[in-house]
Amino acid sequence: MNLTERPFRLDVADDGELRPATSTVRRRLSDMAGMYHDAEAERSALAADDPLVYEVFQYDMPAFAGELVVCTTVLRAGKVGDEFFMTKGHYHEQRDRAEVYYGLSGRGRLLLAKDGECEAVPMVPGGVAYVPPYWAHRTVNTGPEPLVFLAVYPGDAGHDYGTIETTGFPQIVLERAGEVTVAPNPARTR
Repeated sequence: MNLTERPFRLDVADDGELRPATSTVRRRLSDMAGMYHDAEAERSALAADDPLVYEVFQYDMPAFAGELVVCTTVLRAGKVGDEFFMTKGHYHEQRDRAEVYYGLSGRGRLLLAKDGECEAVPMVPGGVAYVPPYWAHRTVNTGPEPLVFLAVYPGDAGHDYGTIETTGFPQIVLERAGEVTVAPNPARTR
């Protein structure tokens, strides 16, 4: 087992970037094709400019249960039709691993799903959201500025995006009559 042997420090810049980050993931709308319920609005947004939806700045650790991965996510403000920008959403490959989110700036929702049960937890600056083992999770930016949060999870958790890509997420977050609304996903039956 090759665990980290020395303590270290990381900083979060004003823009949400984790420093130093050893890896960065940038997801554009084209990376999330088919995940929004309004296919026509998605096609229009892709044709216009394929916007950047979110970035993850991560400090990679060995894939061992004794290690903790630390990352920040910067989820841009925007919508596809009436549905707010979101992350792809995933389960952990090791389903029995939990995760913690700490809100740094912006506002949103953390969607969670397990065995037909769904939760929508508010994401706010200074708020801590807990993702229990076995729950799929996705974040959604419901505000006019980037939603930025810090995440910590076990080094061996892994990510299973394929299940959500195949089955869809049970809930979506929309703007209806100027209000943030969590609703069942009409595309869930894919």
